[in-house]
Amino acid sequence: MFSLLRTPAALAALPALIAMPAAAAQAPAVGDQEFPCVIEAQQTVKLASSALGVIAELNVDRGDLVHKGEMLGKLDDRVEAANVALATAKASNDHDILAAQARVAFLRRKYARAAELAPSRIVSLNTTEEAESDMKVAEQQLYTAQLNLQIAALDKRQAEELLNQRHFESPIDGVVVERLLQPGEYRNDQSPILTLAQIDPLRVEVFVPTTFYGQLRTGSGATVHPEDPIGGSYRATVTVVDRVLDAASGTFGVRLALPNPDLTLPAGLKCRIRFE
Repeated sequence: MFSLLRTPAALAALPALIAMPAAAAQAPAVGDQEFPCVIEAQQTVKLASSALGVIAELNVDRGDLVHKGEMLGKLDDRVEAANVALATAKASNDHDILAAQARVAFLRRKYARAAELAPSRIVSLNTTEEAESDMKVAEQQLYTAQLNLQIAALDKRQAEELLNQRHFESPIDGVVVERLLQPGEYRNDQSPILTLAQIDPLRVEVFVPTTFYGQLRTGSGATVHPEDPIGGSYRATVTVVDRVLDAASGTFGVRLALPNPDLTLPAGLKCRIRFE
């Protein structure tokens, strides 16, 4: 057996046999090939108001661009607007405070004079105590008037919040995908009003074979090639690398952020991707 291993043919094949395990153990580089991917909206929002009622106004339609904080429409808010006006009037009425302040000032002077004359018995002790009691009652009435004005201010704030609940604003910068209700229809607790999609940045989803696991990190770059008729190449950045692999398909998911400041790229595209 040892003589066979020392033959010239066996000695010539020995380097290749030694190199085979190393070559088999070396994993392919993830950057050497492209993978199929899908370009999607960063997020999709089913917009609804926090209140129920009849839709009075919708300012946008399908395909319109919206900005975060922009008022897109409102429910019928006539009752709530009237309540705000009433609460505003009450919150600005300080006449009770002014009257109470005047009475307190008068009774304090009256009590001061009685207290000053009491030692000389010009004013009876009973009169002095009565003046003091009236002064303290007036001070409590002033405090009550001030407290009522603070409560009126809180009532106004509550009325304003109830009015704001009748309005619905965009929570994102994006585009209107669908208008689900029309003015005059009733918005119940199961019916959203609009569907919005954020398309800057876009989200790229790709499933990579587990062979390449460990070669991708968050923050690494990639080049995305959308399918025709869009075409072109765009740079994206890895934001998520799944830590749970799919044993059935032998893949793991990777998510990337694709900047789209000019909104030139639509969502819902197939693409090819090559990692750096």
